[in-house]
Amino acid sequence: MCYDVLCGRSPPVMNHTEGGLVIFSANSHPSSREISKRIGERLGVELGKVQVYQEDNRETRVQIQESVRGKDVFIIQTVSKDVNTTIMELLIMVYACRTSCARSITGVVPYFPYSKQCKMRKRGSIVSKLLASMMCKAGLTHLITMDLHQKEIQGFFNIPVDNLRASPFLLQYIQEEIPDYRNAVIVAKSPASARRAQSFAERLRLGIAVIHGEAQDAESDLVDGRHSPPTVKIPLLIPKEKPPITVVGDVGGRIAIIVDDIIDDVDSFVAAAQTLKKHGAYKIFVMATHGILSSDAPKLIEESAIDKVVVTNTIPHEHQKLQCVKIQTVDISLILSEAIRRIYNGESMSYLFRHIGLED
Repeated sequence: MCYDVLCGRSPPVMNHTEGGLVIFSANSHPSSREISKRIGERLGVELGKVQVYQEDNRETRVQIQESVRGKDVFIIQTVSKDVNTTIMELLIMVYACRTSCARSITGVVPYFPYSKQCKMRKRGSIVSKLLASMMCKAGLTHLITMDLHQKEIQGFFNIPVDNLRASPFLLQYIQEEIPDYRNAVIVAKSPASARRAQSFAERLRLGIAVIHGEAQDAESDLVDGRHSPPTVKIPLLIPKEKPPITVVGDVGGRIAIIVDDIIDDVDSFVAAAQTLKKHGAYKIFVMATHGILSSDAPKLIEESAIDKVVVTNTIPHEHQKLQCVKIQTVDISLILSEAIRRIYNGESMSYLFRHIGLED
């Protein structure tokens, strides 16, 4: 996607000042640093000098190798397979810049880790709120992220959060890389993702289908106190009965495009693809912002009825692409670099959120 398409004007201009802009890449993994290099090239700025490594005792050590006093620092961190080490790298680097008197510290975290743990479940905890508190306490003054699993996560922070969207890039992929996309239907693999599917369908002027009846996470039957009978009679909810899996909408003889925000455990996507095939879909795409693709996901995708899985480079997945030729990547470094440019120059961010509704 060219810059003119995104912003309708000439390439970015950085207002270099005496204080200056510094961009650090917090992760030393080659695949993770690739997006940082692309952002730096788009902005005409070299990445700052920093060493990030693990000592023999597995402690993370960060050494800033240039002055950041009075400067606006942007720390780019993508989530690698070792997510906890990734978090510690970011926190330590933010704190190092804070104690080195940086004027501002903006974290650029395309995929916010632990975002699925944003609701209280049984006797668990809201881990994403804990992580947000840790980032703010370390010294972060602003956060740029993309397609949070739940938009309400922004409320866990007491600093500004810009939750960018990858949908313009995925929509462009559909229009440019799927020649007969007009014969497609946007599919939600569960009623929970119907809003996202509806947003894609309305923008592409396509129909929508919803797979209903997928298996839900069952409550544990362990006797842990939740099943202790009360001393008074309390009305209880009737247990849910899972209906047989069915497709609401016509997919016969059409291309099915399943959309979601995260692809991690692919079992539900594989099952959805099998259901769509049975209902007559002749080609199946899966599109999502964040391609975690953990465990044996590449193998399952390769052996499934899915024709292509399209994800962005918010998370490095070069290793998975070597295992499965069906996985393709869409680059979103353009919008991240534009967000950095606007924040650094003190410009409005509203242009990057044009035509984005509450359901997006």
